[in-house]
Amino acid sequence: MIARRISRRPAEWHVTKNELSRPWLLPLRRIEWIFEWIAYGLSRWSFLEVLEYLGSLSILVGIIFYFSESGDRIKLRHYQAWQVINTAQGKGGSGGRIEALQELNADKVPLVGVNVSSAFLQGVHLERANLLRADMSAADLRGSALLHADLTFANLQSANFRGSDLRDANLADANLSDSDLVGSNLSGAQLDNANLSSADLRNANLQNIAWQRIAAFKSANIAGVMNAPAGFRDWALKNGALEKADGDN
Repeated sequence: MIARRISRRPAEWHVTKNELSRPWLLPLRRIEWIFEWIAYGLSRWSFLEVLEYLGSLSILVGIIFYFSESGDRIKLRHYQAWQVINTAQGKGGSGGRIEALQELNADKVPLVGVNVSSAFLQGVHLERANLLRADMSAADLRGSALLHADLTFANLQSANFRGSDLRDANLADANLSDSDLVGSNLSGAQLDNANLSSADLRNANLQNIAWQRIAAFKSANIAGVMNAPAGFRDWALKNGALEKADGDN
């Protein structure tokens, strides 16, 4: 709220001058007296009050425009994130893709078909991400968080998921051949028609995985797997799986 205050009318100069007890202060008091009159005159000028109102109005208008254009800013941010991802396509390293992917996923933007093959994405957080048909082949995803992610039909060949959180991830029809899943948490993962041939599953947590319809498991290493469902080990070995601990030939 604008509170306009009218200054008190200053005394005449001869009155002010007579009130001084020290003559050497006269020049300074004269300057102060002049400014008192200026302040008094301006306080009675309605134009300044109008300017104050206009200043407050401009702030209000700025706030309105800020929120009305928020949608455009979000679209621009998403466009820039996709530009980072697409520009670095097929290249090693991160190239800002970790932040770009996380930002898009945080805004619930589908990452369907995203190509991050061979990218360095260590520690990326893509919980509940829609990564249908994504290409993450040969990507470094160590320590990543992909719980509840939809990786249906994703190309994950030779990807490194060591120590990653893949709880309740949908890996149906995914290509996980030659992937490194050592120490990963696959509990509750959906693996219908998934290709896990030559995958390294040592010390992985397999609690409650949907394994009965795995399409290929030849040469997969299941040494030290934890919480494997009943019947899984026998089925795996019958379908060409291996149990090779570190140092085994």
